[in-house]
Amino acid sequence: MHNFSRPFNIESLMVTDEIQADLEAIERNVVLYEEASFDSRVEALDYLEFHILDRIEGLLQAPNSATGLLSLQQRAENVKRRLGAIDAVLFQRLRADIRTDRFRGTSLLALVTSCIGRGANGKQAQQEVGYDTLDVFTNNLFPDLAFPSETQEREPEMVFYQKTPARVIFELVEKAQFTTTDVLYDLGSGLGHVPILVNLLSGVTAKGIEVEPAYCAYASACAADLNLPLVTFIQTDARTADYSDGTVFFLYTPFEGRMLQEVLERLRTEAQHRSIRLFTYGPCTLHLAQQGWLRCVDPTAMDLYKLAEFRSFH
Repeated sequence: MHNFSRPFNIESLMVTDEIQADLEAIERNVVLYEEASFDSRVEALDYLEFHILDRIEGLLQAPNSATGLLSLQQRAENVKRRLGAIDAVLFQRLRADIRTDRFRGTSLLALVTSCIGRGANGKQAQQEVGYDTLDVFTNNLFPDLAFPSETQEREPEMVFYQKTPARVIFELVEKAQFTTTDVLYDLGSGLGHVPILVNLLSGVTAKGIEVEPAYCAYASACAADLNLPLVTFIQTDARTADYSDGTVFFLYTPFEGRMLQEVLERLRTEAQHRSIRLFTYGPCTLHLAQQGWLRCVDPTAMDLYKLAEFRSFH
């Protein structure tokens, strides 16, 4: 009678030894337990989740699984908790510092450079698509509130909510060079990341226009929790909002077609009284490039997933 389970047991033992070696490497890496090593800790936590814990779970489902897997799983869970606790303490302190105005502007940029291992400059941002470690960092700056559910049906030309990548927001602040007289409007502000981060980085007055009441309430609660009086969210239709004090506008393609054009006509009316700037990200950039009253600051760099800057002219 053949013993077909033996090859599996040998292979299982080999995989278990490999997992144990990987786990020991994380346990011995003292750098991961330093608060400033956020970037490395994110990578380690991802590796723990998808290459160690998931593999252990798979091995445990198989018959004749190797002995010691449960204790190995417990060790991995303990390491995950220890690393997560470091971040929990870090961001609890940072949120407290934000509330007392001790952690904004240059101090925020300095910490990002230290914890992420790179600056959030425009040159690097232009080369990337999607989300990265900077998003993980900035997400943790926000209060831990329950994610809201939409309460009303979107109109056909309204685009579903998608968070603006953090590197794009950092690049926006770098390029805009806000002054004390500027007022930023984020059209389709969703959960409020753009106005809140722009204000934290620059101190500029920032307003979000959002039609979904639940999103607007969530964003307002975040701004209130972080004690950001210059950040406000207005629950209204972007086609009828009051933009009379706006100087800089941001659109991450919140709507398309006729609705987008109607909003741009509103902004064109504002531009007849003063010069305004528009920053865009996503497909709406090409639509703005066709507007006769707008000039793209750098048309050679125009791309759907690069931050574009437009200025009004008469």
